[in-house]
Amino acid sequence: MNNPKKILVGEDSSVIINLTKSILSFENYIMKAAKNGKQVLELLETEEFDLILMDLNMPVLDGASCTKMIRNMDDPIKSKLPIIAISGNMNNYTMDEFRKMGFDDFIQKPLNYDKLLATVKKILG
Repeated sequence: MNNPKKILVGEDSSVIINLTKSILSFENYIMKAAKNGKQVLELLETEEFDLILMDLNMPVLDGASCTKMIRNMDDPIKSKLPIIAISGNMNNYTMDEFRKMGFDDFIQKPLNYDKLLATVKKILG
């Protein structure tokens, strides 16, 4: 059997973290959570992940800035990690704008967990 895929979730809402963890673990994904972009970067230094779910609006370091920093990493694997933006999208970004920020995909808040799983499965294959 394949090793379970590891997903890093950058999200400051405990409610969303817990719901996401429940949904992902049901599908045998392993999830780690970070409450801000700085914690996301710290976890990336010491652990391997297959995918990142990244909230745009977080304290300390926001998701767009964190994604840019990941894309600029020297590590060729980590810099290419798939990153899915999670946002209420109050700025009405287009998918093109999300891609320019370095995201591979986007999921609108409030999260539709069927769409979340479908997007994660699509990216992780």
